[in-house]
Amino acid sequence: MIERRAFLGGLGSIAFASLLRGGTTHFLPKAKRVIHVCLCGGMSHVDSFDYKPALTRFHGKKLPGTEKPETFFGQIGLLRKPDWAFRQRGQSGIWISDLFPHIATMADELTVINSMVADSANHTPATYQENSGFRLNGFPALGSWLSYGLGADTEELPAFVVLPDPRGFPAGGTINWSSGFLPARHQGVPFRTRGPAIDELYPARPIAVETETATRDLLAELDRRHASERGDDSLAARLRGYELAGRMQLAVPKVTDLSREPLRIQESYGLHESETADFGRACLMARRLLEKGVRMVQLFSGGPFGSPRINWDGHEDVKANHTQEAKRVDQPVAALLRDLRQRGMLDDTLVLFTTEFGRTPFTQAGTGVVGKGRDHNHVGFSVWMAGAGLKKGLAYGTTDEIGWKSVDKPVYWYDFHATVLHLLGLDHERLTFYHNGIQRRLTNVHGEVVRAILA
Repeated sequence: MIERRAFLGGLGSIAFASLLRGGTTHFLPKAKRVIHVCLCGGMSHVDSFDYKPALTRFHGKKLPGTEKPETFFGQIGLLRKPDWAFRQRGQSGIWISDLFPHIATMADELTVINSMVADSANHTPATYQENSGFRLNGFPALGSWLSYGLGADTEELPAFVVLPDPRGFPAGGTINWSSGFLPARHQGVPFRTRGPAIDELYPARPIAVETETATRDLLAELDRRHASERGDDSLAARLRGYELAGRMQLAVPKVTDLSREPLRIQESYGLHESETADFGRACLMARRLLEKGVRMVQLFSGGPFGSPRINWDGHEDVKANHTQEAKRVDQPVAALLRDLRQRGMLDDTLVLFTTEFGRTPFTQAGTGVVGKGRDHNHVGFSVWMAGAGLKKGLAYGTTDEIGWKSVDKPVYWYDFHATVLHLLGLDHERLTFYHNGIQRRLTNVHGEVVRAILA
């Protein structure tokens, strides 16, 4: 009988061949891991991070000019002032509204980009682009590219873990963490933040150790014969998945057991408050996963689209909608930043806080009406980054005086992704995968590193 560990060590060389690049970068990285917070539905930049005093002055006025904006529903109401007061925060003095009072206390850690531009005002293609660089499905997510390019710092957990909103998946569903044409082992692995983290982590009934060992040894021998006769690379990849699943049986219960954290840490993340418990668990779990060597953890805020809205899609009433959603994430995200800083982890961790597009400075209402809601706006919106290799307490780029269009230093998703890869030591033009006759990459044929925000 072949010894199982020796067998896997030999056959594993096939499965691990493309992972030999793990830890090998194109140049010295500033960051080695990523937490990505995705706000699904379209957070209003003019109510959060992009201060436009002109909106207050022009409240109730018509949009100037004759150009008809490209919006989702095409209802162009009158301009509306922000529903939250803006204040200058921290020593840096960057403007953040009262929508995010907890995140505002961490202003000096933030690098805010106020000139983002997307290619679509439709949720699903815009969310695809936010995550994969393309508006169509079938392309690898950012986390999959990082798994492919860098591997993981652990053999017990996946390189790319996803923590969906327990209320439901984002627009486009699981495609947002797909590995696309990259090998399947690079796809995001979703964990739950309520109840068991993963389904079927344990057998339905106890199995004797001797029985399980004998079964696995038999399977190993059969797989060895199959591989020697056919040289099937997919078998090697599948075996690696099985081995990872076996190791996860021991690792996952420990890393997802948040009761191991001190009470003060649990309380800082809001685990004991109904409104913040879900996202608090996700943020704390993300920190624990990074500590165990996971390369990227992606957190989604916002579930399915419909009525009532359980995402950031404030068509009817931005104030009511954003108050509900911001309450869920504000304290946990601020606690995460503070926790990472206190542990020294923010020096080599990159935190991303993004949304697929912003919202219009005018209301979604009939002509001559000041409504309560705002439509989709993809030609100017805000995101922020924090952590390794960035200038802190910086607001970069601007929209016009009412926050409609990016007019100075526009940043496209290609540029954003190129910058993220750069901070991780990867050249976005050299991180490629040959598919259907083309050397594909995350940034397609575009992208410039936004060097002005780098420390």
